[in-house]
Amino acid sequence: MASHPLPAAIRAPFEARTWRAFGYVLIGLPLSICWFALSIAFASAGAGLLITFLGVPVLAGTLAMCRGFGAVERARARGLLGLDVAAPEPVRGRTGGAFSWMGAMLKSGASWRHLLYAVLHMPWAVFSFSVTVTLWAWGWSLFTYPLWQWVFPTWVGQDGIQLYGDRTHALYLDAPFELAVTSLIGLVFVLVGPWVLRGLVSVDRLLVSGLLGPSRLASRVTELESDRGVVVDTAAADLRRIERDLHDGAQARLAALAMDLGLAKEKLARDPQAAAVLVDEAHGEVKLALQELRDLARGIHPAVLTDRGLDAALSAVASRCAVPVSVDVDLPGRPAPAIEGIAYFTVSELLQNVSRHSGARRAWVDVWRTEDRLMLQVRDDGEGGARVEAGAGLAGLSERVGAVDGVLAVDSPAGGPTTVTAELPWRP
Repeated sequence: MASHPLPAAIRAPFEARTWRAFGYVLIGLPLSICWFALSIAFASAGAGLLITFLGVPVLAGTLAMCRGFGAVERARARGLLGLDVAAPEPVRGRTGGAFSWMGAMLKSGASWRHLLYAVLHMPWAVFSFSVTVTLWAWGWSLFTYPLWQWVFPTWVGQDGIQLYGDRTHALYLDAPFELAVTSLIGLVFVLVGPWVLRGLVSVDRLLVSGLLGPSRLASRVTELESDRGVVVDTAAADLRRIERDLHDGAQARLAALAMDLGLAKEKLARDPQAAAVLVDEAHGEVKLALQELRDLARGIHPAVLTDRGLDAALSAVASRCAVPVSVDVDLPGRPAPAIEGIAYFTVSELLQNVSRHSGARRAWVDVWRTEDRLMLQVRDDGEGGARVEAGAGLAGLSERVGAVDGVLAVDSPAGGPTTVTAELPWRP
């Protein structure tokens, strides 16, 4: 990315971002006064009417109105500040009736946060508006003071060029030193103003994202639902893979074995030599079937992982890799079994990618613990260019790691080397 010829401090007063933030503050004051007045008036009326039944619908309507205010504020923040805050979960009654809706509205924490925003934002909008407009007005007025004095001399308390009927009377302008100092002070205000403004709107960002967005619990529930879908899809894909491997591999060999043994049985009395050949072939099929079943069992969950942990299991995987692999496992204990299994399959799949696609001459596997996180890193000196793309193996691996609140990071520039780092929770 090419650097800009002007420093950021000089560009700031003229950047579109600064003027959008300025517009956000200017528009925010009248809107916040409107939100505050309506919210306080209706909320007070609803609270006062709670001694009767009328208070409930008034309060519910007030909260619904505040959610509408929140929608306007989120749109304003999105358009002027570039802050995209998702709308909170909609309010739905259990039965779908009006009374059910009012009860759900009064129980909705997001609705009460919208009311809190309408109350809190008004004093902050007054403060930010006052500071911003003061800095802006003083800055640009002082900075352009020489121009104002020349165009409108009597407005700045200075006799410039004045007309008295048909006579023109020229008087002296201010001293150049006073003009320069005044303009310099204004320039300081102009340069400082945008940074003060950005600091002020950062508070608005916090208010909007903290009070007008979905709750952390709702976001967490959505995330867990997404992770559950990934886990279900991954489990279904694993079952299909196991079924396919059994059907196309061991099952086909066992069926051929049964046929060979049947033929050998028929020829045993008439042609013992031919029967012996068939039995020998069947013996070879048994060995291949056992090897495929062993590989399939290892792919489901290797016994060495259960018995001896990640160090031995990953060393076994590394020994089967097409390139030399150095394994360094430094763990104080064993993580949760589910995490241990995911870590094993993550490293196993990454080493398969190294064997098939990287063109590497050597690879390294490092496993260690950092606080409550299990860290995995697989490096190779191959050609690089690995990407996490939809439909690719690394994308599926990233989804599997993310399903348990893990993170998969890929650093693979063209020409190599490739470093894939996975971070998993020590306990799910």
